[in-house]
Amino acid sequence: MTQWLRFAVFLTVGSAIIGGWHYYLWVRLVRDTQLPEPWRTAATAALALLAISMPLAMGLARSLPPGAARPVFLLIFSWMGLAFLLLSLVFAGDLVRIGVTIADRARGLDPTDPERRTALARLLGGAAALLGVGAAGTGVASAFSPVIERVKVPLARLSPALSGLRIVQLSDVHVGSTIQKEFIARIVEQVNALQPDVIAITGDLVDGSVEALREHVAPLANLKARHGVFFVTGNHEYYSGAEPWVQHLTSLGIRVLRNERVSIGDEARGWIDLLGVDDYSARGMAPGHRHDVGKAAEGRDTGRPCVLLAHQPRSIFDAARHGVSLQLSGHTHGGQIFPWNFLVRLQQPFVAGLDRHLDTWIYTHRGTGFWGPPMRVGASSEIAEITLVSALRSPALLTRTGRGGERALFP
Repeated sequence: MTQWLRFAVFLTVGSAIIGGWHYYLWVRLVRDTQLPEPWRTAATAALALLAISMPLAMGLARSLPPGAARPVFLLIFSWMGLAFLLLSLVFAGDLVRIGVTIADRARGLDPTDPERRTALARLLGGAAALLGVGAAGTGVASAFSPVIERVKVPLARLSPALSGLRIVQLSDVHVGSTIQKEFIARIVEQVNALQPDVIAITGDLVDGSVEALREHVAPLANLKARHGVFFVTGNHEYYSGAEPWVQHLTSLGIRVLRNERVSIGDEARGWIDLLGVDDYSARGMAPGHRHDVGKAAEGRDTGRPCVLLAHQPRSIFDAARHGVSLQLSGHTHGGQIFPWNFLVRLQQPFVAGLDRHLDTWIYTHRGTGFWGPPMRVGASSEIAEITLVSALRSPALLTRTGRGGERALFP
């Protein structure tokens, strides 16, 4: 199946889902609340127009000039986020409705009474609209203000002389129709201020071609780290032209790791291996691209700790089989908008933060940017600073620092 055919299938299925989704919102927020005229007609027309605009925006996002179309995309994708929040809240309202119906029957009241049904519909619909708009507004502010997450991870074979090595991780930036040059320049400034030893970008950096986004990724050439800047592909690189992006990022001074490894350190202080693999879904998406942890780990010194850069958390099972000490991933966005995080668990073993599978640690990055809706609810955007510490020196020191200060991940 070609890339364009995949996209056509995605757009067709997505349009059907979006149509049903907006019809459900219309039923609960317009029809059941008996919204009076002219508000009923206006709301119906607005929902129909917005339903059409969502697949249209997804179809045009890669073909229109990013700068000129940005205000339109911000508006449409903001509605996408608000509509998802409304969907979740309206569904929660339906659960309340079922509870009220059961309670009414138990008390001998008529749950089909038209006046009671309309009053309840208006109460639940109004609450959904109020909470949805409030959450969306807060989510927009969170999306454009990444927090610094500081996490300390103990590695058993790490030389005490290398204890304190810091890897700053970026992931899922999604430069494209809404995230552009100004945002990237701010991120670069924040990262450089941390003075990292290594910078790791774990995929889904772009949504668009090199030609369209060249100027918007240009600030990445200013990233500075003692041992270099490294990148691995995510699934969105394959939608955007993986091979041209590999070449372009290389020209910006970023080392792209494609099922390979490099050594970090020196003879005096010791070494750590840094492995990087193509995205889990790479096979068949671009000639010569495939996900292969075994190839990346081939011939390495197993006496050294190793860190794997892999876009999707589900690479963890291959990582554990090949003795990886720590895997750095992204892809999930931490769910991005609650309660999507529960659905992410159907595809990925981990959603956000530090976890462990067998003897392998994994840190799942919530994403530095966002995809689609320019908002984050319950999963703020982040820049992760991963500090590697020798397990012998600091066996239980695991902390995370964010807006709320520093706290222990494991007591």
